[in-house]
Amino acid sequence: MTNALNATFAALADPTRRAILSMLLEDDMAVTDVAAPFAMSLAAISKHLQALADAGLISQEKRGRVNWCKLEPDALRAASVWMQGFGQFEPINLDAFERFLVAELDADEGDDGACDGAAQPARI
Repeated sequence: MTNALNATFAALADPTRRAILSMLLEDDMAVTDVAAPFAMSLAAISKHLQALADAGLISQEKRGRVNWCKLEPDALRAASVWMQGFGQFEPINLDAFERFLVAELDADEGDDGACDGAAQPARI
């Protein structure tokens, strides 16, 4: 379980990956659609997606010629249970997680108007 928690927290540590997770809260997305709002190469986005997949936070599947990404909401359960052990945190639900991601992205924008080299995804 320690390796799984390490992978989860390592994946969540990167603001680009948090932005991707925020996008995937809405719906499954094609890899090219995930990459569109970011000012980085498709290869760089693929590495971020692989880190999220390795942590079990997303899954990827090929549908025809298109690779799709899907959020795996239960993947945060182990991290939530671990944090609850400290008695300071409430269980993570997707609505609260989305609010957290939005707040983090807003805070990153406020620092210098950029999100560590990544363009901000469009908010719906």
